[in-house]
Amino acid sequence: MKNLMYIMAAGLLLISCGSEKQKSVDDLISESNLNELRMKRKELTDQQHLFNQQIQVLDSVIGSLEGTKNLPLVSTVVANPIKFNHYLALQGDVRTKQNVLIYPEMQGTLEKVYVKEGQKVSKGQLLATINDGGMSSQLQQLETQAQLAKTTFERQQRLWDQKIGSEIQFLQAKTNYEASMNSVDQIKSQVGKYTIRAPFDGIIDDVIKNQGNVVAPGPGSEVFRIVNLSEMYVDVEVPETYLGSIVKGKEAKVYFPILGDSITTQVRQTGNFIHPSNRSFKIEIPVPNDNEQIKPNLTARVLINDYTNENAVLIPASIISENAAGEQYAFTAEDLNDEKEAVVKRSIITTGKTQDGMVEVLTGIAKGDHVILEGARNVKDGQTVKIIN
Repeated sequence: MKNLMYIMAAGLLLISCGSEKQKSVDDLISESNLNELRMKRKELTDQQHLFNQQIQVLDSVIGSLEGTKNLPLVSTVVANPIKFNHYLALQGDVRTKQNVLIYPEMQGTLEKVYVKEGQKVSKGQLLATINDGGMSSQLQQLETQAQLAKTTFERQQRLWDQKIGSEIQFLQAKTNYEASMNSVDQIKSQVGKYTIRAPFDGIIDDVIKNQGNVVAPGPGSEVFRIVNLSEMYVDVEVPETYLGSIVKGKEAKVYFPILGDSITTQVRQTGNFIHPSNRSFKIEIPVPNDNEQIKPNLTARVLINDYTNENAVLIPASIISENAAGEQYAFTAEDLNDEKEAVVKRSIITTGKTQDGMVEVLTGIAKGDHVILEGARNVKDGQTVKIIN
């Protein structure tokens, strides 16, 4: 207490002595006298140093009177095992197995187009017809002949059943009828190839050829592109090191940056071939597309669950340090008393997977340990600290 009184008295004396007949800072600046400016700065610096000493003494006396200790303040969290899912982050592209170009089966002039772009169609629906060069007329003639052959055969069959007429007449009528029906079926098959129908339910994405265009089988004569947006999936290439951990049924989170939307689904299929160029295998992840916003070739970010620990101890990566030997460590608080005071212990740890800034601790920190969070970078092993949770 005497020291405090002496310092305070000295400070007051310095201030009182210095305040007599002294010019203000503004006056000195206006006069621009370099020597006086330097003397004034030194004077103020000495006063500042004295004030700092006085503040330190006051803090010490206040602490003594309040009965507290000047201990570092830290916050802690109790290590409680929780379920930990680790996800492998990859990128994939949206695909659909029902995205095809439709070609004509026969050569001819495109006679009629019945659909337009964006139209929904059903499997088997007529999309367009091609001029068949008179084959429809031939079919009508053959159908007429087949009808006559059928009538003749039925009459001969009734007579034959009544034991009237010869067997040769009956067999000839039967043969003519069957031959006529076969001819009709063949022509029908040929005429059917001059029509273009939808191979599955979907949407006409593009009408490539217009009415009046000459088309033929083969590349360059595509007439339509049809897409089914209900059977979408994400195609992802996974490094071969994850062959044993990423299997069918694993949880997958798919995010579409362009749409700002995400879904949770599962791995539907894993490939059985390792690509030698990039040492990866393919997986398929189905994605529902009820609103038809997801399109083929859309980029997707995928998180696939490759590791799960039902009882994992997790700590923030920011509190982990490393010593000169390359060992990782974190600080825990032990011997906690009723005054929330504890002793710092440095614990060497081994770590596992990392996810979202949290690190899995395999050894070194057990269930129930008080792990130091705030202040972890400012404490030392064996130091006494105060916990302010």
